[in-house]
Amino acid sequence: MSDTNTASEPPVVVGVDGSEHSLRALAWALSAAEHLETPLVVAHVRSDALQLGAARIASLGPSPELPDAVMDGVRKAVEERGHDMPVRYESLDGSVTDALPAAARGARLLVTGSRGHGGFASLLLGSTSRTLAATAPCPLVVVPHEARAAALEGGAGAGRVLLGLHPEETPDEVVAFAFEAAHHRGAPLEAVTAFRPPPQPAGPVVAPAPALQVPPTLPLADDTEAFVREADREQEERLRPFVARRPEVELVRTVVPADAAGLLVEGSRDAGLLVVGRHHRHRFGSLLVGSVAHAVLHHAHCPVAVVPPVAPG
Repeated sequence: MSDTNTASEPPVVVGVDGSEHSLRALAWALSAAEHLETPLVVAHVRSDALQLGAARIASLGPSPELPDAVMDGVRKAVEERGHDMPVRYESLDGSVTDALPAAARGARLLVTGSRGHGGFASLLLGSTSRTLAATAPCPLVVVPHEARAAALEGGAGAGRVLLGLHPEETPDEVVAFAFEAAHHRGAPLEAVTAFRPPPQPAGPVVAPAPALQVPPTLPLADDTEAFVREADREQEERLRPFVARRPEVELVRTVVPADAAGLLVEGSRDAGLLVVGRHHRHRFGSLLVGSVAHAVLHHAHCPVAVVPPVAPG
């Protein structure tokens, strides 16, 4: 049920369950919706017990809807904070990993906390957020529960945007999302391209038998500078059309021989948003979260946006 009529533009959807982590996500989503000037949908998937009770009562005939105590508390918190955009509250049934993607179909963003109720306190990322990262129909923003306070001060519009970019593999929609995020924030965008440095020279390889073919020699470490120059050229070419479309965005280009995930996690310490692609489509057709996205979702110090590829067809 909605308290406020929403406009027609795609909303920001935030999933809440009353936990501290989801309330942190709610605060970020409220700020994001205000910066984007778009409606906010606050979604809560009712507990199994509440869903079962509601179904049993409904089977007896028409009756008032059971109250959603979690949503009532969240609604009170939102109204006490105040907001400048339309807000709609939705109590959902089904599993969280099915109901939230359905609610976010056509949304601008889906926002969740890194973990909800239950599980082990030592976990960095809950199973729900991990599943949504692979299935959300729109960009998913996961707000970490251990983010430094400075990273969240100022809300969703604070801090530079960090983009993990593989010039040959990162889809256009991921790059475009990062440029738009930087534009709306009025913040710099740092595009980070990292690659494994060439291996150190090894000793001579001797074939134990004539039938064994020795592989060609790998590039030596002395070729690292050439690799950096080539990667820098590829990155500049990849970003050129986006720079032309958003010339007002201050772009910082970083190309280094390093572990991509580690570099992005370290860079997230003073960033406001880290953007990565969902990555590859599995050979059986299902979408998988790539290793870099998986690592930053677990360890980044700022909110992480996982951008899905455009659906085929």
